Amino acid sequence: KKADGPQAGPGLGAQEQPPGPGAFDLGAQSGRWAAFQERHRLSCEEAARLLLDAYEYRGLVKHTGGCHCGAIRFEVWASADLHVFNCNCSICTKKQNRHFIVPASRFKLLKGADNLTTYTFNTHRAQHTFCKTCGVQSFYTPRSNPDGYGIAPHCLDDGTVQTIVTENINGKEWEKAVKEHKTIRDMSKP
Repeated sequence: KKADGPQAGPGLGAQEQPPGPGAFDLGAQSGRWAAFQERHRLSCEEAARLLLDAYEYRGLVKHTGGCHCGAIRFEVWASADLHVFNCNCSICTKKQNRHFIVPASRFKLLKGADNLTTYTFNTHRAQHTFCKTCGVQSFYTPRSNPDGYGIAPHCLDDGTVQTIVTENINGKEWEKAVKEHKTIRDMSKP
C-alpha cells in the first residue's frame, strides 16, 4: 500500500505521490510486505523490527531465555555457536556459573526488572543479578566486562544453540587470568 503524501506535483500522476514523513514506498515489494505481515500476524512496526534486527545482527541469532519461574525473561543476539567460560572463582564455583559474554547493546530484558536483586562482593564490579522468586541467575554483569552481560546458556530456551565450546578460566587468580587472556575484555564490544 502506498503511503498518503502531499498532492501530486508536476510530473507525478495521482497514483505516484511521494511518501509522507516517516513513511516509505515499498514499490513492487508492497504485496510481499503485506502478505508477510498477514501471514505472521505482525504490525508494520513489528515487521520492520524483524527486518532491522536481521540486518543489524547479521550472522547472529536471537536467543530467548529466563529464570526457572518465568518472572525474568530476556532476549540476546549471539552466535548459534557459543563460547562459554567455566570460571573457578569462589562465586562461580558455588553457583556453577558458566556463561558467554555479549555487549549490552545485544541484550534486552523483556520482563522482570522489578523481580531482580543483586549480590556483589570484593570489588563490587560484578553485578550478580538473580530472580527474587526462584533464585536463578540467568544473566549477570561480569567484572571482566562491565559494559556487557554474562549469559547462562542453560537458561536459554531450546532451539537456537547449535554448539557450545567451553573454556576454563582461572578465576582464583582473576587479575592474572584476565590480563593473559587475549580476547575476554573485547567480548562485550559491539
